[in-house]
Amino acid sequence: MKILLKKVHAYFYRYSVAAFFIILWPFLYYFSQKPERYPTMNAFRRIWGILSSTISGIFYSFEYEQAIDWSRAYIICPNHTSNLDISAMSIMVKNNYCFIGKEELLNNFVTRLSFQTVDIPVNRNSKMSSFRAFKTAAERLQQGMTLVIFPEGKIPDDFPPKLHEFKNGPFRLAIEHKVPIIPVTQLNNWEVLWDTGLERGSRPGLCKIHVHKPIETAHLTVADADALRDEVFAIINHKFESYANR
Repeated sequence: MKILLKKVHAYFYRYSVAAFFIILWPFLYYFSQKPERYPTMNAFRRIWGILSSTISGIFYSFEYEQAIDWSRAYIICPNHTSNLDISAMSIMVKNNYCFIGKEELLNNFVTRLSFQTVDIPVNRNSKMSSFRAFKTAAERLQQGMTLVIFPEGKIPDDFPPKLHEFKNGPFRLAIEHKVPIIPVTQLNNWEVLWDTGLERGSRPGLCKIHVHKPIETAHLTVADADALRDEVFAIINHKFESYANR
C-alpha cells in the first residue's frame, strides 16, 4: 500500500510539472526566442520549479557556506540523484543561467523548448557533439551566464545512491575561462524522489541542499584540471556521505 501511494505521488508530481509547463508555456516560449530575454525566461523557470514542487508538498532548503555574489558567472557542479535536482538548481541560481544536459532531453515534452534555446544539449558518446557543446558553453560564460553541469553526467543506477566518477569537462572549462566552481551537495533529494520516481515513487518532503563556497580558478592552469576535479569530488562526497551516515 505504501509503495502504491508513493507511485501515485510520483505521477502527481510529474503531471504537476507538465501542467505548470503548459500554463507558463506562452511566457517561456516568448522569452526563449532571443538571448537577451533569457534572464526573464529563467525567472519563469524558477516559478515553474517552485509551483510544481509546492503543489506536490516538496520544498527546498539551501544552506550556504558563504554568501554568493550572483553578479559573477560560475560553473555550478552538483551531484545528481533525482529529477528534483533540476528544479533545485533553477531555484538556487539567482543570475542568468543554463544547463548542459543529455541530448535526449530534446525529445522530452517539458525540456524540449529550453534545450532548443537557452540550455545546451550534448551527446557524450560523440566527441564532435561534446566539442560543440563546450564551445557553446564557453560563449555563454563569456556572456556572463552561469553554467549548471552535473559532473557525473547522469543519475547513477545505485540505490541508495553514491557519488560516481566526475567528467573532466566542467573543470577544464572553469580553468580556461577563469570562472569559479561552486560545488553543491544535494543531500536528500533522492529520499523524496529517486531518479524519475517511477520505480520507487516519491513523497512530500524537504530537500536539503548544501552550497559550498566557490573555488577560484584564476590561478590554475589546464594541467590542474584533474586535481580540481578530485577536490570538488572530495568536497561533495564528504558532505554526502556525512549526511547519509548521520
